[in-house]
Amino acid sequence: YQKRKGMIGASIFLVSIISGPALKKGKSRIFYGIHKDFPCLAVVGLGKSKAGVCGAENWDTSKENIRQAVSAGCRSLQDLEVKHVEVDSCGDAQSAAEGAVLGLFQYDQLKSKKRTKVTAQLHGSADMVGWEKGVMFAEGQNLARLLMEAPANHITPTAFANAIEEKLVPHAERVTINKRFAWIAEQQMGAFLSVSKGSEEPPVFLELHYNGSPNSKQPPLLLVGKGITFDSGGISLKPSQSMDAMRADMGGAATVCASIVTAAALKLPVNIIGLAPLCENMPSGKATKPGDVITAKNGKTIQVDNTDAEGRLILADALCYGHTFNPRAIVNVATLTGAMDVALGSAATGVFTNSDWLWEQLHKASVVTGDRVWRMPLFQHYTRQVTDSQLADLNNIGKYSRSGGACTAAAFLREFVSAPHWAHLDIAGVMSNKDEIPYLRKGMSGRPTRTLVEFAAGLAHNS
Repeated sequence: YQKRKGMIGASIFLVSIISGPALKKGKSRIFYGIHKDFPCLAVVGLGKSKAGVCGAENWDTSKENIRQAVSAGCRSLQDLEVKHVEVDSCGDAQSAAEGAVLGLFQYDQLKSKKRTKVTAQLHGSADMVGWEKGVMFAEGQNLARLLMEAPANHITPTAFANAIEEKLVPHAERVTINKRFAWIAEQQMGAFLSVSKGSEEPPVFLELHYNGSPNSKQPPLLLVGKGITFDSGGISLKPSQSMDAMRADMGGAATVCASIVTAAALKLPVNIIGLAPLCENMPSGKATKPGDVITAKNGKTIQVDNTDAEGRLILADALCYGHTFNPRAIVNVATLTGAMDVALGSAATGVFTNSDWLWEQLHKASVVTGDRVWRMPLFQHYTRQVTDSQLADLNNIGKYSRSGGACTAAAFLREFVSAPHWAHLDIAGVMSNKDEIPYLRKGMSGRPTRTLVEFAAGLAHNS
C-alpha cells in the first residue's frame, strides 16, 4: 500500500514521528504495524507537488514522479514477498496504475526461480476509471516488452503473429486479422523477400484492422512496424558481442501490435490498421549478397550494399502497400539504426516527419506519457545519398559518408511515401532499459507503446 503523507489523517502524526529524514523523490521506506488493515506500509517520496509540465524535459513531471514513486513502493513490497498491494491514487490514478504495473513487470518465464507475483489495485474507488485506463496502457507496454525480451527461437515470425492473434481474441468483433504467407510474393514485395530468403523460417506479413469508429468510412490511422525477429546482419554479419539483443529487432512490430491490442481493450473510437512484415535476417547460401539489386513493390530498384541495413527494405514494401488504404496518417516504427542510439541515446525516440501537424500530435502524446520524442531533420542532403546508386534507382546505405546514418535511413523510407502526413519513429536508442527509466526494470523497454496509444486516442477525440 503506497501512501502519500496527509492522505490518511490517522497516520499523519505517527508517520511524521517515526519516519526519520524526509523521503527523496522516488525513494521508499517500509513501516510495520502502524495501520490496522495493513501489516506493512510503503511510504514513498513524490517530489514537489503540482510540478506540472517541464518544457526542458518535455514531459509532465508530476506524472513521471508518481510513476517512479509508485513503482518504487510496489517493488519494495514485492521484495518482502507481499502478493497483494493497494495503491493510493496520488492524485492521478492513471499514472499510479502505470507505475505499479510497469514497475512490477519482470521477464522470468524461462527461469525456475521466479519473483513473487504481485497484484496491485487502487485503494478506495475515487478514480477507478483512471486506474483501469492506466492498467491497460501499462499492460500494452508490457506485452511489447514480453515479445521483445523473449528468445528468437521462441518468438519466430509465425509465433509472433500467433501471439498477437491470441491477444486479440477478446476483441474479435472489432478486429480483423490476416496472416499472409504466399501473398507476399503475389504482391511482388521483392525488398521484403530479399531479407527473409536467407532464413529457414518463413516470412509472415501480419495485417491487423481495428474498426473502432462508429463511422465506417473514417480514414484509418496506419501503423507500420519493423518485424525482424532476429537480426544477424545477414551476409554483412554483425559482431558477436551483444548480438543476442537483436532478438528485439522486432520492437517496431511489437509496439505497433501492442498499441492496437491496447486500443481495442480501451474501445477507442478510431479506425487503425497495423502492418508488420515479420522475418529473420540470416546468412546462408540463399541470402541476398552485398551488391545485389532487388525490386520493391512500387517498381523501384535498390542496390543492397549492406545486408545489415535490412529494416528499411521490409518497411519499404509495407509502406507501399499501406498507401492503398488512403490513411489519414502513417506512422512507422523501427529499431532502425545504431546511429539513432548514438544521436539521442535512450532519452527519446527520434521522429522524422513531413508533417508539422503529425509532429504536434505525437509530441503532445509523449508529454502525457513521459515517453519522449524528438524531431529530427529530413534534409535533401540525405536524399542525395540514397538516390546516387551505381546500379539501381536507390542504394540502401549512404554512398558518401557513414555520418547522419539515422537521417539517411529516413530519407530512404521517404522514397516510398507519398502521403502528406507520415512519420518515421526510430526507436533503436530506446529499445532497452538499464536504469534510465526508474519504473522499468533492466531489459527491453517496450517503448513507445503508450505514446502510440495516447496519440491514437488523441486522434479519436479530435476526429
